[in-house]
Amino acid sequence: MRTLAVTENITLDGVIDATEGWFAPAGEENADQSDLNEALRQQAAAADAVLLGRVTFEEMRGFWPLQTNDETGVTEYLNTVEKYVVSSTMTGPQWQRSTVLAGDVEDHVRELKGREGRDVVVTGSITLVRELIALGLVDEYRLFVYPVVVGRGARLFDDATDVGKLRLVECRPFRSGVVLTRYSANE
Repeated sequence: MRTLAVTENITLDGVIDATEGWFAPAGEENADQSDLNEALRQQAAAADAVLLGRVTFEEMRGFWPLQTNDETGVTEYLNTVEKYVVSSTMTGPQWQRSTVLAGDVEDHVRELKGREGRDVVVTGSITLVRELIALGLVDEYRLFVYPVVVGRGARLFDDATDVGKLRLVECRPFRSGVVLTRYSANE
């Protein structure tokens, strides 16, 4: 069975909502991020599917395919990986290798996890992520913790009372001050 991994950029106080301007996509900051970019490439190599909510999908579709000088490899990865967008309103995704999943999220995700392949990664997509957490479908959390406190915004684990104990799999600091913390949800 494939691993469903939630990968989020998150502040020290648990905010994943980037509207306060604390997060810039990889490669846009001035700090040396070559080690962070390498970690992103490693995660991309371990996954062959991305699962997104409609809003995050549309934001990514409006940004990443337009990048022409992306040294991080994110643009190439997103243009070639299988993308699944959960939406009850979208009919045509308008991004290559994209499939709309309408209907029962749990059924779609269980079927996707049951297929042969590498990891399925969910990023952004706070509404979808919270639903996946509530359904007990998340196998791993990959949190890129930024050394920032914003004090407000959507938090990853708001009202997530059924998460249970997580097991630390990896903790890796980067030169930029970001720290990757990976937790397994399966004991």
